[in-house]
Amino acid sequence: MDISLSGPPTVPADLTCVEICAGAGGQALGLERAGFTHEALVELDADAVTTLRANRPRWNVVLADARTVRAEVLRPAGGRPDLLAAGVPCPPFSQAGRQLGAADERDLFPTLLSLAAQLRPAAVLIENVKGILQAKFTSYRAAVLEELSAQGYLASWRLLRACDYGVPQLRPRAVLVALQPEAFHRFRWPEPTACPETAPTVGTVLYESMASRGWELAGQWAAIAAHVAPTLCGGSRKHGGADLGPSRARLAWAKLGVNGSSVADEPPAPGTSLPVRLTVAQMALLQGFPAGWTVSGRKTSAYRQVGNAFPPPVAEVVGRRIAAALAQVGTTTDGCIPQAPLTGKSASGSTSRP
Repeated sequence: MDISLSGPPTVPADLTCVEICAGAGGQALGLERAGFTHEALVELDADAVTTLRANRPRWNVVLADARTVRAEVLRPAGGRPDLLAAGVPCPPFSQAGRQLGAADERDLFPTLLSLAAQLRPAAVLIENVKGILQAKFTSYRAAVLEELSAQGYLASWRLLRACDYGVPQLRPRAVLVALQPEAFHRFRWPEPTACPETAPTVGTVLYESMASRGWELAGQWAAIAAHVAPTLCGGSRKHGGADLGPSRARLAWAKLGVNGSSVADEPPAPGTSLPVRLTVAQMALLQGFPAGWTVSGRKTSAYRQVGNAFPPPVAEVVGRRIAAALAQVGTTTDGCIPQAPLTGKSASGSTSRP
């Protein structure tokens, strides 16, 4: 089951994008669907680079550490990109990563901000875990916004849940969008595209795969799994393996008839009993990737790529709104609903601007 959106807004032709920390391509795929052409994608993990090149041979994928890549490598055609996007590492702000923030060596917000200063994109898009919206990181977020303001941008944070955009997974994510003032005042955050009554569930999305080898319990399992999944936990190079997360997450998966202690090599065969394990390909479907998207590397590496991805449908809806805001620059303001800044210390719906 391919989870995607339809009815794109009118957007400028030939929108360009540069992305760092591209991973398995979830954000890149969503932005491609939103009308952006990638000039360059930077990724340090060799398996993820293979994934990107296997699925999009025409993409300019750069195997490099984003902290050392030169700006001119990211704009081979010259000029400046319309969008600079990044799914910067989450461990500095996640509980699993001990929430060290700027003290964590994996914090790449400074790298992203430095590249923004060099590339001067019309827009910036950053995705991270919801932990960054906690009160303990208020000063950190303020510093990010201050730097973006110094570069001429207005910016807004928002907590978006993947399940509100047709993905059968909770997956709340903090998203930051920065635009130059005129475009920012025309930018509107996407409204939910799915409702609980019609949203895809784990069972509906994975039934075909579960039944592909003749498993006689596929229908029974799909009925048990007729709910939205908990958030996939991809882990990091330092922590996390090929399992579905800590004990609390595994208990949530168990209620869906899923054994979260390990990852399966292939869908269940006849005679397999419940609960059943998921494959990497099945988890990619739960993340919103299309069925044909291949993930390279051994099991742990492949699962980590999928588990850490930004769901393509969510990246798509945000990308469409960014594209629409850029398309309106220089036009009449009639009917425009500008962004209203909110202040708050909690993650729920918090937004900020300089």
